[in-house]
Amino acid sequence: MAEITYIQAITDAMREEMIRDPKVFVMGEDIGVYGGAFKVTKGLIDDFGEERIMDTPISESAIIGVAVGAALTGMRPIAEIQFADFITVGFSQIVTNAATMHYRYGIAVPMVVRAPSGGGIHGGAFHSKNPEAWFVHQPGLKVVAPATARDAKGLLKSAIRDNNPVIYFENKFLYRRVKEEIDADAEVLVPLGQANTVRTGQHVSIITYGSMVHAAVQAADALAEQEQIEVEILDLRTLQPLDLQAILATVAKTNRVVIAHEANLTGGIGGEVAALISEHAFESLDAPIKRIAALDTPTPYAPAMEEYFMPNADKIANAVREVVRF
Repeated sequence: MAEITYIQAITDAMREEMIRDPKVFVMGEDIGVYGGAFKVTKGLIDDFGEERIMDTPISESAIIGVAVGAALTGMRPIAEIQFADFITVGFSQIVTNAATMHYRYGIAVPMVVRAPSGGGIHGGAFHSKNPEAWFVHQPGLKVVAPATARDAKGLLKSAIRDNNPVIYFENKFLYRRVKEEIDADAEVLVPLGQANTVRTGQHVSIITYGSMVHAAVQAADALAEQEQIEVEILDLRTLQPLDLQAILATVAKTNRVVIAHEANLTGGIGGEVAALISEHAFESLDAPIKRIAALDTPTPYAPAMEEYFMPNADKIANAVREVVRF
């Protein structure tokens, strides 16, 4: 067993899949000798060379467009977008082309778009977005957002092997803060579309993903110790398709729900989860659903303002208290 970081898990997943399948290659800005803006691809060019670790111009539309074309010819490209914010430049190639090719022509489009997302790093409005909801809305895409090192590795490996285009949101704040012991010799695969119960409890369910899984655990630990409130935490892991059965099971168990995500509140995944619960499990609810998310503004740059803007463990804990006491 070796303790590896979230970022190392992503690197290991790409290396293992490139060894396993010669059709897998990586492309993006400064990912070669430089190793990428966050050093996710550090060392890969030494192992696989420039033909499989391809530096590209600063053009997200070109990166994603080439990835779509390569996938259509049978390759399995991994396209790195340096910051998820700039995925908008290649938005049309993803939602108009990659997502619809199978529906139009019956052709597989096996590609992964890696998008470092999230705040907490004082990156301001241009380097902190969580745009996952845009892509969940588009049929034909799969969307994942890992919270742990094991899931970061296992979900990426599954995404690379999937025959559909997958948007893989990796949270920048977690890169070197989250560590986990993983057997280096064991195959780590996490199926797409399956949520994970991180913590069991009986009083309230927190449904979340990405960085907010850790905030939820922090809140749950404090509530259990100080107020004897036992929280169940469901990590969605895959946002498209959602694991509806797991969502309904935790609602039926605790009858109270808090939904937390780092993305802005309006139009976020939390609204879809709340709608599904209201549609399929309204009779199970003993209190209104509470949503915790970022404020509906661009991400502030100043650290104090960013902290006020983002959801955190204290805000989640307060929401839990509200629904428990209802």
